[in-house]
Amino acid sequence: MLCRLCGSDRLVSVLDLGATPPCERFLSADELDAPEPTYPLHLRLCDECLLLQIPALITPEDTFTEYAYFSSFSDSWVRHAESFVDDAAARLDLGPDSFVVEVASNDGYLLQHVVAAGIPCLGIEPSQNVGAVARDRGVPTRTDFLGEDVAGAVVAEHGPADLVVANNVYAHVPDIVGFGKALRALVADDGWVSIEVHHALNLVTLGQFDTIYHEHFQYYTVLSATRALAAAGLSVVDAELVATHGGSIRLWARPDSLGPEPTSRFFDVMAAEKRAGLHDITGYLGLRSRTEALRHELLRFLLECKAAGRRVVGYGAPGKGNTLLNYCGIRSDLLEYTVDRNPYKHGRFTPGTRIPILDPAAIAQDRPDVVLVLPWNLETEITEQLSYVADWGGELVYPLPTLHTVSKKPEVVGSQAR
Repeated sequence: MLCRLCGSDRLVSVLDLGATPPCERFLSADELDAPEPTYPLHLRLCDECLLLQIPALITPEDTFTEYAYFSSFSDSWVRHAESFVDDAAARLDLGPDSFVVEVASNDGYLLQHVVAAGIPCLGIEPSQNVGAVARDRGVPTRTDFLGEDVAGAVVAEHGPADLVVANNVYAHVPDIVGFGKALRALVADDGWVSIEVHHALNLVTLGQFDTIYHEHFQYYTVLSATRALAAAGLSVVDAELVATHGGSIRLWARPDSLGPEPTSRFFDVMAAEKRAGLHDITGYLGLRSRTEALRHELLRFLLECKAAGRRVVGYGAPGKGNTLLNYCGIRSDLLEYTVDRNPYKHGRFTPGTRIPILDPAAIAQDRPDVVLVLPWNLETEITEQLSYVADWGGELVYPLPTLHTVSKKPEVVGSQAR
């Protein structure tokens, strides 16, 4: 394996999670007796450029041609997108004469707000089923994977974009230099690129191992993202810390030719990364022990529930949950079933662990003792949604960032981790 950014062969093992199936490859009942392919999930750090990465063993086409994730099923994520659109429109003075492009625009969760503001826009979404939902919402959407050829075609038809948005896609593309060049081809010479991606600072220091899965090819610090974008002719000029996905960074980049000086926020985040040891190899070496401790604590809890005859079910079937279930070896003897708001997943089974996925109504019907929340990063939102579990004395349990329990209806809901 060579580093996909700088080509170095000096890759250091950080965390080996074994072999797991792709996290969004949910099984139908007819597939339960068929072989299921698994792929190594081994996180490494480039000792030269400090890009945190896994081998590219599956392609984006394998994952995203038809996709099980619909962004709009998270109410808080839709609100986050709306707030971003409002702030970006004010910051960049976007209006009817502007043009906004979102890459990996999913089901129109963000661009619906751009449409509502009267700003011309286009989504580029590779998943046919998800993009169709966006078009039904009135969001102009092109079904395609972004590359320089697609970027050129979009610019030829619509002109360059004043703002290119790339939320939760920068980790999903193995050709990061080619993807960066496509972003540069899309944006006007005086335009902006905004990227949100999970922050490797949180992954490493808080042990957020479940954010590692095969469709996430790399994991960024501001330092490594700045180096990757520079290779494509884009300069990072600002960096914000945002709460989504257990702690993300929002990068603001502009074409190199503008040459602006980065903001103080950019240097503040870089300094925090350096203090955590992430600008050399030392800060990454504790992730394995943190991950093992989290696994052991969760398994002890579930085994104690089993021994006490307490009924445990899950909430959510996110990609991160499938990394957690497979790495910890949790199957239906410890987690009877899980539920999900996305009807696409109902009647299917989690990859690898074969846990049934049901409609959320099953929780109120069965009144379990414990609900293990797999999308722990949405704690505020889900605690509110599941407050009725306290009516029969049930507990909500969140496995990360530390294993903790919400056992009654709170007057003030705890802080959100994603």
